[in-house]
Amino acid sequence: MANSARKKVKDPEGRMPLVEHLRELRNRLAKSVVAIVVVAVVAAFYYKDIIEVFKHPIQQAIGCQVSFSELSQKDATKTCGNITMSGLVGPFTLMVKVSLVSGLVLSSPVWLYQLWAFLAPGLHRNEKKYALGFVAAGVPLFGAGAYFAYWALPAAAKVLIDFTPQGVTNLLPLDELIDLVTRLVVVFGLSFELPLLLMMLNFGGILTGRRMLGWWRPMVMGVTVFSAVATPTVDPFSMFLLAGPIIVLYFIAVGIALVNDKRKQKANPDRDLDDDEAAPLDLTPQSIGDSEPLPALPEQPSADGAHSTGRSGYDDVT
Repeated sequence: MANSARKKVKDPEGRMPLVEHLRELRNRLAKSVVAIVVVAVVAAFYYKDIIEVFKHPIQQAIGCQVSFSELSQKDATKTCGNITMSGLVGPFTLMVKVSLVSGLVLSSPVWLYQLWAFLAPGLHRNEKKYALGFVAAGVPLFGAGAYFAYWALPAAAKVLIDFTPQGVTNLLPLDELIDLVTRLVVVFGLSFELPLLLMMLNFGGILTGRRMLGWWRPMVMGVTVFSAVATPTVDPFSMFLLAGPIIVLYFIAVGIALVNDKRKQKANPDRDLDDDEAAPLDLTPQSIGDSEPLPALPEQPSADGAHSTGRSGYDDVT
């Protein structure tokens, strides 16, 4: 009874003291960490299958299907790579890394919901609507970028393996291979979020579509440089595979922003004016329509008792 008596009714607008905010943040962080740990423990039992998902496309593309002793009997002009591991604790370290990353990714619905539940009370209704819309669009965009990286990696691996000198065996450490795949997936996934960020700025009234369109030259150059730096591989093939879709998505975002600006302009023609700038006045004469007749004046009693409708002096109806 004492504990229930101390419970406070929640403010419908989400207002609470700073201590309550910190306590809620701690609880939601704890729930997120528990979800990540639980999923990571489950993923540890299936980590070999998870590694096979990342390893299989590269092994099919450039992997040597023979042993070291049989490599000398193969055509020397055809290069391939052998996936290896080094060290006694290497497999265990890889298992822990793969399990934690899998726990972080697979439990994302839980910790994303906890983040949303912590931020949502401070948002207005229209802000919640926009936020949910952007989150709903952001998840497929990230997934599309990750899948694109997963699809493009074997082709990039073929380009890279061809640089191996003739007669040299290429050894591919499995832990480095998993790191490479993970970094590519994360970089491609986050890069596909750039158009969504631009649309958020446009819908928030910070950036106009016309200004975004005027930035297309430096934007294309910036995306190209970013792709060259962000991709873990050094080949131009991977760089263009990353830069091409981002540039296409950028122009799609510009088109949506222009349509949104036109819609806002139609709803509020004065939205582009500065705070201290007067709106233009329309001085075009317009017809006022037919005039209405004045109502009849009530009769007023005069000094001699007669009724009159005069408008002068104190007997005026006004």
